[in-house]
Order: sequence, then structure tokens, then C-alpha cells
Amino acid sequence: MFSLPIHYDRSWLSQMEKNIEQDTGWSNWERFQLALEAAQAQVVPAFDSILSLQQIYGFEPLRHQIDVTRQVIHEMRGRAILADEVGLGKTIEAGLILKEYIIRGLVKKALILVPSSLVLQWTRELNQKFQIPAVAQKKAWMWDKYDIIVASMDTAKREPHREFVLNSEYDLLIVDEAHKLKNRRTKNWQFINEVKKKFCLLLTATPVQNEMEELFNLVTLLKPGQLGRESQFNSDFVESKRKAKNEEQLRDEISRVLIRNRRRDGDLNLTKRIVHTIPINLTPEERDLYEGVTEFVRSRFQNGAGDLKSMLSLLVLQKEVCSSRDAVFHTLFKLFKRGEEGNEEISPEVAHLVELLRKVKTSSKVEEAVHIIQQIPDKVIVFTEYRATQEMLIRALQQQGISAVPYRGGFNRNKKDWMMELFQKRAQVMVATEAGGEGINLQFCSHIINFDMPWNPMRVEQRIGRVHRLGQKKDVNIYNFSTSGTIEEQIIWLLHEKIQLFESVIGELETILEKLESEESLEQSLMKIALTSEDPHQIRNRLHTLSNQFHQKKDEVVRTKQEQDERFYGSTTS
Repeated sequence: MFSLPIHYDRSWLSQMEKNIEQDTGWSNWERFQLALEAAQAQVVPAFDSILSLQQIYGFEPLRHQIDVTRQVIHEMRGRAILADEVGLGKTIEAGLILKEYIIRGLVKKALILVPSSLVLQWTRELNQKFQIPAVAQKKAWMWDKYDIIVASMDTAKREPHREFVLNSEYDLLIVDEAHKLKNRRTKNWQFINEVKKKFCLLLTATPVQNEMEELFNLVTLLKPGQLGRESQFNSDFVESKRKAKNEEQLRDEISRVLIRNRRRDGDLNLTKRIVHTIPINLTPEERDLYEGVTEFVRSRFQNGAGDLKSMLSLLVLQKEVCSSRDAVFHTLFKLFKRGEEGNEEISPEVAHLVELLRKVKTSSKVEEAVHIIQQIPDKVIVFTEYRATQEMLIRALQQQGISAVPYRGGFNRNKKDWMMELFQKRAQVMVATEAGGEGINLQFCSHIINFDMPWNPMRVEQRIGRVHRLGQKKDVNIYNFSTSGTIEEQIIWLLHEKIQLFESVIGELETILEKLESEESLEQSLMKIALTSEDPHQIRNRLHTLSNQFHQKKDEVVRTKQEQDERFYGSTTS
């Protein structure tokens, strides 16, 4: 029978006998480290541990965000409404949950549906903060090629994209701004209800805005049957459209699917807002142009241009004259080139304005912006409403040797990303039109110049919210340019002194404006005040009345919110 030769290696024996005799040399530091690393690798973590915390870089989640992640995964089984108040980091919570499920092997294919203006922001944060290979959806073929896609709700719900989405099965579906799903009769609600998903996160700061039915619709979308059938829900919990009964039992049912953190419940250490109103004194030539445009706008309005479209055209001109000569120039020739009879001749009134415009050789606002930026040894974002002003500002800054980049809505996604990277790593200044007020995070910048002031408070707050948010480590300086003796000065007085918009984050601002704007928008109200007031004193009185109405609605919203918090979420954070 064939046998294999056996060789014995006894080279180790002499060293072992020596170690036994001297009782030394059993190990060294390198061997100890290897043994420790091997032991650590074999340790099974506790079931409720969050593995993703060891695999994220560049930021540290807050305690409440970690608690939300743990609760969603271990108690709610991956189906939850994240209803933190505005600014508490619902995006971070969703990213942590997604990362955790990916690490555990429970999620491979995920769909994130957000407003179109936030697609880039979500994609960027998932990649940079969580190292999740998410892509922004651009073409129909991308649905099948990539596992983790960020897309806008409007794109996903229409063909041919709708068919791709509904034919796929997703491990996790995340929907931002989920309060838009509060009505079961809308296409949004019906579309999300049809999407095949194992886990689901709905993100909204306002899960209940008006009626009890809204809450039922959201919960039913997430976990059908959690609140029973609609007739049972109405019988058990609804006293009237806006009033609940059996509140303790309702609160218990809601707590199984909804998590809400509030600012007052935790120490968030948000930095301060330091507001500077910068008065701008116009040159005599600029003053003549402003007065000429104001007189032209009022005379046109009083002579029959009273419809909304005409008001908008006139007010654009009125606002542009507070911005720059270049902005006025474009509108004059775009809107008023044709005369009353439809010929190509410029009317005498417009010709007069053109002559006034030609006399303006400098811009007081631009000079002040350059002066302030020269005094700031840090990055600055300048917001203007007009592209012509944007280009004028960049030219002026470059002439002074200040590096500046533009950012506007006409740029495609790649160019926007490029401008953001240039601003963060190289340029001192970004000059942004209104597109810069949406969908980008600029915590690395702590200085904002409102070169032009929007007449809509929501747009002002959106601008500031790009910089003053969680992750900002410095106090934020806000410089509001106010051209003395103009309608812009009055608007800043309203927003700063009366509404006190800049001093604190107003999470309920959108709801307040909705209640205030039952018949016409705040911007339309301001238009009428500007066009129909006889003098600055009358403008100031009418703006004072408007501010009183705002505060009445604000008190109403705050009171309603406190009642809802107690009714639906309890006196402390879930």
C-alpha cells in the first residue's frame, strides 16, 4: 500500500523550550496588535448598534439624528415619517438610515424623490457625507442602470419615467417634502402608493397643516391599516375636520410611525445672525433716473395699466432701478420699445428715461459692495435678482483683483457643480441670482450680501438658509443694501424692523404667508402699495398695517402649532 512521506518540523521546539526555561519571549508588540485586531473583528456588535457611524467622514451626526436612525431601524422596521422641525437635519437622518441598511445588506436598490431644485443637493450630500454612490436622474435609461437614484417627483411620475419606476422594486423609497402627499386624490399620492417598496421614509416638517384627514392619508401611504379604515379613524379620533378626540390613544398610534424633534427639546448650538443694514446714497444722476422711472411707472399705472400682468411689468422696472443701470437698460428696450401704435419708434417718455440712463456713469451699490468685500478676509455670497447686475458686479470685482464666480438658473447641473467647487476652493465671492437661494448648502461661507432685496420673505429666508443652517460653525453676517429714499428702503424696513425676518429662523414662515395671502400674495400687496401710494409717508403707514396683519397670522400659526404638537406628538420629543 502506497503511503505518503511525513516530515516533522521541529524547528520551533528549541525556541519553545527556551521560552519555557526563561519565561519570556512569548510575544511582541506587533503580534499583540494583530491578536487584538483579530479579536475585535470577531466581536459581534449589539443588535441596536449603528454600524454606519464608523463609515462616514467629514461630519459628526447630532445625538437626535442618531437616535432617529436607531428608532426607525429597530422599532419602526424601516417605515417612518421623519417630521423634525425645519433645520434639524431630516436629510442627515435619511442618509444615516439608508447607509445603515446598505451596510447590513438589506438595501441595494433605492429611490429618492425630491423637489427638482433639491436633486443636486441630495445627490451631493449622499456622495460626500455618506459615500453612497447616488446619481441624479437625467435620462430614461438611467433607471435600470443605477441602483441608487435621486430624481424629482415631477419627472418620476410622468411618462416614460413613470413606467420604469412602477415596474421596478425598490428596497427603500425616500420622499422629501412629503406634505405634498396629504391628499389621496392627487396624482402624487396615487403614484407613491403604487411604487413597490420594502422600506419607506417620508420627510416633512408639517405632517399636519389643516385637517385631520391629511395625517390619515400620510400614515395610510406609509403603513396601510395603521389607523384603520377611514370610517373607523373618523369614528375613533376625529371630532371635527381640525379637531381630534381620544388624543392619548391617537398619539400612541402616531408614535409608531412618526418621529418629531423640536428645537426647544435639544441644544442645537445654532450660530447667530448678525444683521447690517447698509444705506446707499445715490448719486444725483442715479437719483434722477430713479425719480424718472418712478414717475413713469405711476403714470402708466394710473392711465389704465391696472391688470396684474401690467403691474408686474411696471414693478420689474421699479425694482430694477434700485439694482443697477444695466438691469434697467435691458427692460426699457425689452418691454417698451414699441410705441402705442405698434411702430418701432420709442415713445417720448421712454426716450427721456434713456437719456437719464446714459448720464449714469457709476453705480453706488456696486462701489459699496466692492468696498465691503475688500474688508472681509473670508468668502462672501452676493445675491442679486438680475443677470445684468450679476455680470456688472463680477466685472467690478475682477477689476479690483477679487476672484468671483457666477451662479444662476441657466447653468446646467455640471456647471453649477463646477461653480460651487470653484467658490469653495478658489474664489472669494459667488455672485448668485435667485437660483442660488435654492438647493445648495454653503456652510463654509458666513457672509451674505443682499444686493437686491426680494419682496417675498420666503425667498429672503431661502437665501439665508443656504448659509445659516446646521453645520455652520461661525456667526452669519447679513448685509442688506438699502438705497435711501426708494421703495427698497421701505421694503427692508418692513422685513427687518416690523416682521423681524432676519433675527431668527422662522420655521412657520411659509404657513404664515399662506394664511396671510388668502386673496392675493404678499408681493402683489406690496406692488399695489408701491403703485397707488401718493408719498413715502403713505407707503410707510400702509406697510405698518400689513405688518400688523402678518403678526396676527404668526400668532395664530404658533398657537395652532403648539396645540398640534401637544395633540399629536406629546409634550416631549418622541
